Amino acid sequence: MDKPSVSVVVTDMDNTLYDWFAMWHAAFEAMLERLAADSGVPRERLEREFHAIHQKHGTVEYAFAIQELPSLRDRHPEGELPQRYAAAIEAYREARRRTLRLYPGVMETLQAVKARGALVVAYTESLAFYANYRVRALGLDGVLDYLYSPADHDMPRGLSPAEIRRYPAEHYQLAATVHRHTPPGMWKPAATVLLDLLADVGAEPRQALYVGDSLAKDVTMAQAAGVLDLFARYGDARRRPGYDLLRRVTSWSPAMLEHSERLDEAGVRPTHVLADGLADLLTIVEPAPFARPAGVRGAR
Repeated sequence: MDKPSVSVVVTDMDNTLYDWFAMWHAAFEAMLERLAADSGVPRERLEREFHAIHQKHGTVEYAFAIQELPSLRDRHPEGELPQRYAAAIEAYREARRRTLRLYPGVMETLQAVKARGALVVAYTESLAFYANYRVRALGLDGVLDYLYSPADHDMPRGLSPAEIRRYPAEHYQLAATVHRHTPPGMWKPAATVLLDLLADVGAEPRQALYVGDSLAKDVTMAQAAGVLDLFARYGDARRRPGYDLLRRVTSWSPAMLEHSERLDEAGVRPTHVLADGLADLLTIVEPAPFARPAGVRGAR
């Protein structure tokens, strides 16, 4: 049987191109342990407070969570919490640097897709700063034609990006990948966000595939949009050791968490399953040069 031809590959990033869960767990666990040791606040209480902050800001990677922890604010009303707990922040950063790696075969697969003229687009629900950082750190700047992510959360009152950056502004800019923001309040599995993304690059659903690790979000969204779906089962972290910590501090609503937990392939049937890695994509589809359909306008 001939493989379907696709000229636009849209991919999730977290747990699809790299092991986000391993990175997050190593970094958050290291920070949490050091915070508990240095502050004397019980770990269980810190977890509850992190959970409330993550719920408030919609991400488990909120960069200013330490400044907002009620237990630490009560102990140190004079402020300066980042300076006082700098060792915990550095423990987070060191673990993140150590564990942020592409899955085997990802770079070679994306390069092979690009070599055949197809567009490579990443869509992530990680906020802009974190998504940008990972594209640069993983060597994907220029390998990805486009990166779509939500904009960043608001800064704490009285702070500007320039005040917290450790490097000049140009260090944080992508050199080749075009970074655009998804609309506020628009999240997977809403088909609209994927359809709008394709329209923005000048593509139609029939030209594209979407690959991601979540049945609840990625596969459901792609199928609703009429886009060929590939389930990256190798990135499904729900049964991995340490996942309970993510459950306890999650930014997801209880309903979304419950929905994700009870889904399996009997509930949402992916069209294709990538069991071993992204390289399996090339055994399923044939990447082809991207050409904008007649009458379709786009950014490129």
